[in-house]
Amino acid sequence: MQTNFTAEQLLDPHLKEADEILRRCVHCGFCTATCPTYLLLGDERDSPRGRIYLIKDMLEGDGKATAAVATHIDRCLSCLSCMTTCPSGVDYMHLVDHARNIVNETQTRSFPARIARAMLRMTVPYPGRLRWALRAALIGRGFGGLLTRMGFTELAAMLAMAPARLGARAEHSLPGTFPAQGGRRRRVILLGGCAQKVLRPAINDATIRLLTRAGVEVVVPEGEGCCGALVQHMGHENDARGFARRNIEAWEKAVEMGPVDAILVNTSGCGTTVKDYGHMFAGDARFAERAKRISGMAADISEYLARLELGAPQRWSSLRIAYQSACSLQHGQRVTDIPFKLLRTAGFSVTGIAEPHICCGSAGTYNVLQPELSAELRTRKVANIEAANPEIVASGNIGCIAQLSPVLDVPIVHTVELLDWAYGGPTPKGLERFEDRMSSVPLAARKPMLVASG
Repeated sequence: MQTNFTAEQLLDPHLKEADEILRRCVHCGFCTATCPTYLLLGDERDSPRGRIYLIKDMLEGDGKATAAVATHIDRCLSCLSCMTTCPSGVDYMHLVDHARNIVNETQTRSFPARIARAMLRMTVPYPGRLRWALRAALIGRGFGGLLTRMGFTELAAMLAMAPARLGARAEHSLPGTFPAQGGRRRRVILLGGCAQKVLRPAINDATIRLLTRAGVEVVVPEGEGCCGALVQHMGHENDARGFARRNIEAWEKAVEMGPVDAILVNTSGCGTTVKDYGHMFAGDARFAERAKRISGMAADISEYLARLELGAPQRWSSLRIAYQSACSLQHGQRVTDIPFKLLRTAGFSVTGIAEPHICCGSAGTYNVLQPELSAELRTRKVANIEAANPEIVASGNIGCIAQLSPVLDVPIVHTVELLDWAYGGPTPKGLERFEDRMSSVPLAARKPMLVASG
């Protein structure tokens, strides 16, 4: 793509990077075939190629977003399916994030939209506040219809998304250090997270149990918290950097206390962001190298488990599992086959679903800020899951789990919960009716859970 930035404009590092990204686009349109919003709306401006043109015109002009640009950028899920498809390697992720910052700085959204965005920023990244907000939402649910009629569709969607009850109390109190069983062979840091800690604390519990049984000490450091993804994708780059700095400093302290094999993330949306800290701080003299080092240590929980020799499971079952691949894992981190292999090795019968590359509509806060499009994508995803006829659905992201669980007829759990179950952990919440389908593996057939060397 030909660009027309002035030499003066290219002195701005953000514009220089945008120019390099834009020049890689060859107008092929392959991205339109895998873009969820283009699939639904059929509007070129709601495809990656169309948004790239809108961003180009905005940046080459006065650098301010029009209402139309804001509309089409806001409709983007940042699912990154286009990046998997793109033959030219266009870095759409960083281009659209830059555009979101400009939209946030130069466009004034409607009052209802501003209220909803402010509430999301002030609550979701903070577990204590989120817990209280969800309790309040249960009381306010009855006002959803009234809010919709008054034009507060985002707030109504927020109330509708609130779970009927919060997750059970966590087994492991975070932060903390959780010693390996049978002697420490490795040591890892685990991102405790924010929303997941409230919505389904069982995911962290399962992760800690599985790792410690495998001889891995797990550290959740004091001072870490939200990865910054939520505010970053809402166009608040400085806020995202603030969250990231806090995590980097907390994790560095843990590293100083002993060797760390990896920084593990069991929420794939967060993992994509943590792995991008190096880019986030590329121009920061104080944090550039530190962030790059941290990003290089980050791994999704499934990636790390694939490095371990877990041996034969303690229990196995022919339960039919449909694996729902989160966009942030398959497109953002390019982790695709590993979860399938882990679940099959653990004794489950695993199948994929049709259109695995199409987003379920969660996308962080998308299901609140774009409720109608999100609902359409959820309906499409549920139909594809039902066509696979599973007994259980597995996913690697709390956003997908929260999005799909209210409308699925079968339970959906995190991949690591199933692995923990197979390797000796308790039955995951919601799967109690399948307990008699799990059989113990004879002791003679089991191999000890060992940590692979290297």
